[in-house]
Amino acid sequence: MSAAIALVTGGASGIGCEVAGRLREAGHDVVVWDLSGGDIACDISDPDAVSAAMEQTVRERGVPIRVVACAGVGASGMLLDQSPVQWGKVLGVNLTGTWLTLRAAAQAMIDAAVGGSMVAVSSISGIIADRDMGAYCVSKAGVDMLVKVAAVEWGTHGIRVNAVGPGVTRTPMLPNPERLPGWVEGLSERTALGGLGEATDVAGAIVGVLELPWVTGQIVHADGGLALHSPIDAYGQLQRVMKKGDRR
Repeated sequence: MSAAIALVTGGASGIGCEVAGRLREAGHDVVVWDLSGGDIACDISDPDAVSAAMEQTVRERGVPIRVVACAGVGASGMLLDQSPVQWGKVLGVNLTGTWLTLRAAAQAMIDAAVGGSMVAVSSISGIIADRDMGAYCVSKAGVDMLVKVAAVEWGTHGIRVNAVGPGVTRTPMLPNPERLPGWVEGLSERTALGGLGEATDVAGAIVGVLELPWVTGQIVHADGGLALHSPIDAYGQLQRVMKKGDRR
């Protein structure tokens, strides 16, 4: 029996690389799309490139029945300062690129009369408003709704569509978080499980969600509980004041 085909976009580094490794260990024949370093070079924001990459994948390896849309870009910029070009690039990759990937994979599955499972990588930034990250937040909020609509539209074909939203995770997109004095310490305090996430943590969640047979249209946050933190946090503020008093 031949191995099931799995597709991972952005699989040459970071979370995507960890996902690809786990899927290979599970016995899948993994195809990686990336700008460089993957099996197939693909700019997911380009509709023609996505179509060509899917045609090559199906021709050379077969129809992928496990799909992880991990490719994305980080971005910062205040809403008043960000240019339309910068805004368009972030949404073009993170949202439109994810849609193009999922759409191409769904069409391949439907044409082959096979079901499958997809996971798009979202972010807790899709539900949390962060200054200086407007385009990124909007793009990930869009991904959350995209998977819900896709789950409704493609469910009759046996295709499950979910998202996993990482919190702050050590990847090439976050090369040196310690450069901001006290930021990592404060973030760790606000995270229920403490510390920053690692790519392996998020990859485990993605592969787990891929294999849930009766779950679709859901967004699972793999963030160590960071999004649970209240910005009001009266108790936490009281504890910090008391600690300062003890140090005097």
